[in-house]
Amino acid sequence: MKNKNILFFLLFSVQFVFAQEKKDSTKVLKLDEIQVVEQQYKLNIQSLPNTKGTFLYAGKKTEVINVLGLDANIAEKTPRQIFAKIPGVFVYDMDGSGNQINISTRGLDPHRGWEFNIRKDGIITNSDIYGYPASHYSMPMEAIQNIEMIRGTGSLQYGAQFGGMLNYIGKQGDSTKVFDFESTNSIGSFGLLSTYNAVGGQVGKVNYYAYYSKRVSDGYRDNSRSNYEAQSAQITYRPTQKLSIKADFSRSKYVFQLAGQQTDAMFYADPKASIRSRNYYSPDIYVPSLTFNWALSNRTKLSWVTSAVLGSRNSVMFDKTADIIDKIDPQTLQYANRQVDIDNYHSYTSEFRILHEYRVGKLPAILVGGVQLMNNDLHRRQQGKGTTGSDFDLSITGNWGRDLHFKTQNIAAFVENRLNLTSKLAVSPGFRIESGESKMLGIISYYDPSKLPNLIPHRFPLFGINADYQLSTNQNLYAGFSQAYRPVIFKDIIPASIYEKSSDNLKDASGYNLEAGYKGNFEKLRIEFTYFQLLYKNRLGTLAQTDANGNFQILRTNIGDSFTKGLEAFIEYYARINEKTNVSIFTSTSLMEARYLKAEIRSGEKNINIEGNFVESTPQIISRNGITFRHKKLSITGLFSYTAKSYADAFNTVEPSANGSVGLVPSYGILDFNASYRISKKLLLKFNLNNATNKQYFTKRPQFYPGPGIWASDGRGVNLMVSTRF
Repeated sequence: MKNKNILFFLLFSVQFVFAQEKKDSTKVLKLDEIQVVEQQYKLNIQSLPNTKGTFLYAGKKTEVINVLGLDANIAEKTPRQIFAKIPGVFVYDMDGSGNQINISTRGLDPHRGWEFNIRKDGIITNSDIYGYPASHYSMPMEAIQNIEMIRGTGSLQYGAQFGGMLNYIGKQGDSTKVFDFESTNSIGSFGLLSTYNAVGGQVGKVNYYAYYSKRVSDGYRDNSRSNYEAQSAQITYRPTQKLSIKADFSRSKYVFQLAGQQTDAMFYADPKASIRSRNYYSPDIYVPSLTFNWALSNRTKLSWVTSAVLGSRNSVMFDKTADIIDKIDPQTLQYANRQVDIDNYHSYTSEFRILHEYRVGKLPAILVGGVQLMNNDLHRRQQGKGTTGSDFDLSITGNWGRDLHFKTQNIAAFVENRLNLTSKLAVSPGFRIESGESKMLGIISYYDPSKLPNLIPHRFPLFGINADYQLSTNQNLYAGFSQAYRPVIFKDIIPASIYEKSSDNLKDASGYNLEAGYKGNFEKLRIEFTYFQLLYKNRLGTLAQTDANGNFQILRTNIGDSFTKGLEAFIEYYARINEKTNVSIFTSTSLMEARYLKAEIRSGEKNINIEGNFVESTPQIISRNGITFRHKKLSITGLFSYTAKSYADAFNTVEPSANGSVGLVPSYGILDFNASYRISKKLLLKFNLNNATNKQYFTKRPQFYPGPGIWASDGRGVNLMVSTRF
């Protein structure tokens, strides 16, 4: 282990020095042998420091997951295992192949993680923050070293997402070697085959790292095959100790066959059964970036990042509810035509940041500030008449039903200043100013384009403040408040049919995050409790109304507000049994209540008041509890994940509908066992037993993509991973 090697080196150096001095002195100091037996990853969840690079994290709720030290299903990126020690993470688990991570916190929507500002090494990967903020870029978890999560009170620094920032920190080349090769290969249930191969190293002042990843799977359900690949290459040049220039080019692509949603009757009869065999979904995303980091002095740092998200999100589907059968027409002897939808993303970001340390009297202070420029063009083509075939074919006949561009230009500036009022108490006030607009133009075949809202401004200030009090060297209190917003996105604006109308006065969602907590880090105990509130104003939905001629009409508009409050708790205890054996036990639990305030939505031709109803997909209890046993080079972890019941719609419907689109989502508990064994420095084995009791469950009834109804999660499965390094 690294620490052991360093200590032995120091001891050897001391002995060597005394040996060389023997000629001048008859005194010889003989040191007794010291044996270091501590294990490297005894606690694999930590907090971020007060500052990192040009980011200020003091006074905020932060978590860092050490992926390298996890006993978890890395090949398939099982979120309940990877994020087990972050309280309150809700997992939307309908893609067991590991293509995407769908998570949220604090009562927000987990779809593609789009309530987070998602980054890779600080590079934004949300496809289009203003048009469609889902992150379709999918990194292999084998390429990740750490995962950083900063909750919503830090949003002044990174942008407009209620959930916070989720930053995946990738591996870099080994600076002690000219060439290093790593290969990780996995095999598992449901036809899983995965390979990850990377090279890296240091040549003079140049560090390099590149990987290729490939994964195929037949899937747990019928007709759910997945074919994934990803590539990345990065070069970092350090002409001096104070300056680094990094170029990165990364890509991910997969084709996922969608098994189709189920009704409740179908799910309870056979959760593996499929009602679709001709539905496919495929994002192909490129993320190029150029990063400059410059330490102007010991107290001042600059960073400048220019990046882009380029590519497409494609689907071809027989897009009907679960109770409609996809069958051959006896007249034409063919299937029905499928629908083709294509998004093309051209999202560009340039972000300049500065961090400066100074003193006010005898007390230290930190000032951070920056400017972010965005220029995005989302080209959306939908409702194309696809083929009657069964393969992945995006060709269409005729014109698109929708052919639209959503163009956004935005500039944001922020400042945050950490001031120490005493040696123990510090406050960090700050603000962010957003100024920009989104323009929509194009054609909707069934709708008069003059009736569409074609200009949406984004102009408002956001304010916040954080504070922390150092109780002792290993205990502190923190609190924070920050305003936040979420732009009206493309799908909110576009009417789904001729009976719908979008409001001419759609408003961006706005509100705030508030949190206060206690954190303690002791030799054998890590503990953190956080109380939070989240106000989400101007949620989008539909209302029933009549037009000027008295005709029934569905209006897409802001329906009201929601308010979430809760408590997040994390406790982990570590104990050494002897010099070769230790054990740790943890609980990561969230208690949450998310309800609507002053809100109403459409039911049939009536508007119904839903004030007091629970927000969709917000279970009141999410609890993950685990125990890890380590002996020498062996580590075994048992994890039990419990998620309470939730509702699929704002009406809090309990009895399921005939097509399964609404109804209760029952509670569920999942038991996993994961083990790691390091045979040598060059060879590591991992074994995963996922969902050991073969629990049949589902996590959500989505209201839009990939289709309303039940999407069964994976039953019991195993996989074995072998990782080598040369």
